Amino acid sequence: QVQNMSQSIEVLNLRTQRDFQYVLKMETQMKGLKAKFRQIEDDRKTLMTKHFQDLKEKMDELLPLIPVLEQYKTDAKLITQFKEEIRNLSTVLTGIQEEIGAFDYEELHQRVLSLETRLRDCMKKLTCGKLMKITGPITVKISGTRFGAWMTDPLASEKNNRVWYMDSYTNNKIVREYKSIADFVSGAESRTYNLPFKWAGTNHVVYNGSLYFNKYQSNIIIKYSFDTGRVLAQRSLEYAGFHNVYPYTWGGFSDIDLMADEIGLWAVYATNQNAGNIVISQLNQDTLEVLKSWSTGYPKRSAGESFMICGTLYVTNSHLTGAKVYYSYSTKTSTYEYTDIPFHNQYFHISMLDYNARDRALYAWNNGHQVLFNVTLFHVIKTEDDT
Repeated sequence: QVQNMSQSIEVLNLRTQRDFQYVLKMETQMKGLKAKFRQIEDDRKTLMTKHFQDLKEKMDELLPLIPVLEQYKTDAKLITQFKEEIRNLSTVLTGIQEEIGAFDYEELHQRVLSLETRLRDCMKKLTCGKLMKITGPITVKISGTRFGAWMTDPLASEKNNRVWYMDSYTNNKIVREYKSIADFVSGAESRTYNLPFKWAGTNHVVYNGSLYFNKYQSNIIIKYSFDTGRVLAQRSLEYAGFHNVYPYTWGGFSDIDLMADEIGLWAVYATNQNAGNIVISQLNQDTLEVLKSWSTGYPKRSAGESFMICGTLYVTNSHLTGAKVYYSYSTKTSTYEYTDIPFHNQYFHISMLDYNARDRALYAWNNGHQVLFNVTLFHVIKTEDDT
């Protein structure tokens, strides 16, 4: 029995050792699996974090689309409205077409003339407005020195599109004339004028067939007729600083700025009496007599350039990059306001900026580039009670 028990114990011992070895092996495997599970868990967290980050980045990329989609919704509504308006217009046009068949040519011609008259009357009521926006520029030509002036006559007839060109701000008396913008671009001069005096600055203006300019080293304004080649008038602008006493920020003897708008002829300058701040004077175009003056509180030496639209002076804060219309003064109400109307100073140095009421545009000389800016005005419709 002892022998049998010994054998049984031996067998059990062998099995136990084998099982023990198996358990040890399993324990090692379990530890390995546990480590792998830990690794998988860590990897899962890392992967989740990475996926979450990817999703967040994609959401960030998609966020700007929300206002776009909102705009699409708005545009879709507008398109629907446009479609409805087009349908209505088509119906109206069909009615007009049927109506036209009921009139003879002479009657239709009279109706067209009547409509043109009414349209002209409407345009007269929209002559003036407040500056809201400046767009452009359109580069017309590259020529001359860094400083100069070019202009057309706002009172010329529709068929008269002559361009005048005055290079540099001093030591010059030559005015070049071109029959059209196209001739100006191609360089085809039609006539040259030799003025009796040198001019100062670049702030001249052509108005109703005459050139108005500041006589060099003086505060005298000259009116010169292109038709007769003679000086029609000259007058000293009382107390006006000259010869770089009160120029714009860029200098160049730009003390006296002559300009025209829908109302008439103007001079913008500064005086000691007004502490170097801008003075606006409305001039009689024939005699150059000052009709009325307004004293502003804007220092002229801090102004980049200025121009008149509908009796309001608009002043830029600089002649360099980042320029904007910063200040305006209404001669109608004798009040001022600070504005923020940016415009693109493409060539970085403006030495002339003038409004032309016929073209509804700003003419500029920008670092040897002759450019045009379009203006957007908020129109005020005149009534019979307006004076």
